[in-house]
Amino acid sequence: MTHWQIRPLTAEHTRGLAECHIACWREAYRGLVPDHLLAAFDVERLTERWERDRVRHPGCLHVAVSEGAVIGFAVAAPDRAADSVAAPQTPVETPVATIQLNAIYVRSPWYGTGLADELLRAAVDPEASCSLWVFEQNPRAQAFYRKHGFELDGARKVEGFSPAMQVRMVRPGR
Repeated sequence: MTHWQIRPLTAEHTRGLAECHIACWREAYRGLVPDHLLAAFDVERLTERWERDRVRHPGCLHVAVSEGAVIGFAVAAPDRAADSVAAPQTPVETPVATIQLNAIYVRSPWYGTGLADELLRAAVDPEASCSLWVFEQNPRAQAFYRKHGFELDGARKVEGFSPAMQVRMVRPGR
């Protein structure tokens, strides 16, 4: 397998990011997210959205590129947990994170290669506190985050455009 390069998103790779994003959702969430929602993704609209985000939030989006193709990506920005956090099922003392990992995806041929680890390090300073939302029925992703020091904090919410439940994981800063 060819190696990759991780870099901040540029206009050159915005469409590739949209294609990768759609492919990753279809690979990872079939059976969890309804098929009609996975089929409805539009690469043109998603490319436009990623381009707007690239311009508005420089340095927050990182892509992994191999042989000119985007094979993974990560997005992190200041934590916006206060905007729409569901109350935890059980009260817990969770410090507010400084960074929220909004997305990290790797195409399935690169599962287990270390690419996701590198994307996480590129997107989030290991010293910073961080939060993220992950599908409750995604044990593979939760195990990955646990390996990197994240723990469930008890907060839950329904994903924005599907009936899937999400749970929040947090990692304290060092």
